[in-house]
Amino acid sequence: MALVVTKFGGTSVGDTDRIRNVARRLVARKQAGDDVVAVVSAMGHVTDELVDLARQICSTPPDREMDMLLSTGEQVSIALLAMAIHAEGVEAISFTGAQVGIVTDGVHSKAKIAEVRADRVRQALRDGYIVIVAGFQGMTPDGQITTLGRGGSDTTAVAVAAGIDADVCEIYTDVDGVYTADPRIVESARKIDAISYEEMLEMAAGGAGVLQMRSVEFARNHGVVIHCRSSFHDGPGTIVKEADETMEQAIISGVTHDTSEAKITLRDVPDKPGVAAEVFTALADANVNIDMIIQNVSEQGTTDISFTTPKDDLDRASSALGKIVAELGARDWQVDDSVAKVSLVGAGMKTHPGIAAQMFRTLADAGVNIDMISTSPIRISCVIAADQIQSAVNALHDSFGLENEDVTAVTSPGCGEGE
Repeated sequence: MALVVTKFGGTSVGDTDRIRNVARRLVARKQAGDDVVAVVSAMGHVTDELVDLARQICSTPPDREMDMLLSTGEQVSIALLAMAIHAEGVEAISFTGAQVGIVTDGVHSKAKIAEVRADRVRQALRDGYIVIVAGFQGMTPDGQITTLGRGGSDTTAVAVAAGIDADVCEIYTDVDGVYTADPRIVESARKIDAISYEEMLEMAAGGAGVLQMRSVEFARNHGVVIHCRSSFHDGPGTIVKEADETMEQAIISGVTHDTSEAKITLRDVPDKPGVAAEVFTALADANVNIDMIIQNVSEQGTTDISFTTPKDDLDRASSALGKIVAELGARDWQVDDSVAKVSLVGAGMKTHPGIAAQMFRTLADAGVNIDMISTSPIRISCVIAADQIQSAVNALHDSFGLENEDVTAVTSPGCGEGE
């Protein structure tokens, strides 16, 4: 018998037939002897529809009220799923994030989980219920409803798994697992059987949408094993866990891409100590997430600062920059929302010179110009034009031979191992 937390996304519960299918899967697990908790997202496009409704009322709705509104989407899903399980003859009980004890900070729309008070879940499991938990939401210590941001149901599932010391957290999606690239773009993309937390974190940061980055970080910090698998069949997916000697030792694990960010450039910023701190403090105070940052070489006492941020944060960024740019005496600031990010991820690149050279040469040969570059020990990311992302991803996937299951060396001439 195992203690299992499962998570089903919006596609998996997109209509009543799919909700019944999820119910049957959960009942089968229960009848096989497992204790089962299911974390559920809102149905299909319900969250987008709620956002549209809010903007028909107000162009910039208050974050607190948006959380109140958006949290209702998951409440519909959990109630319907509990009903479907009851119809199968098995006891189930549904809980909102607040009811189940998911305590967050007070940042509306992007709250972070501070604590999971899992006593209610444990008691319901002891009483023989399949427990259904609303994803994406929580409650502040003073009782305010909060939401965790896009993909927050993944984080809810991992947090609940950590809170009840589950054996595994199964994330069910509309794909079979984690791939070497987006299979919708690269036909030869290959499913990865197992991947380390560190590599999965970098792939999620690079745009791999199969798992939310914060959920992987939470799993790493609390030792939760994630099994990412398909909602539509019972085949194995991808295991995300601490790296060990049994996992494939690929130099490059995958190519990811992200078209959800925009680039902002501050022009002719005074080049003196403290200016960058003022800029990014103002953005942090406005709850704007920052990804890549580049500051140009100073010229005649001024410089340009460029950074990327999610397009969803552009309104907040614009409001903050409108004030800080005037205060600093910068010339102006510009937004480019026609960019994309492509990344190579792999733990093996730490010990293999030539990866960056091969990546840049491959992009150049494909006619792709690089605008910005960012690196970590196991990732190289480039900002490029959004309309070139498909050709860039395919070129890199081919160049590094990621369609092969035994990718253990750099493949391009002149950039091989040890060079």
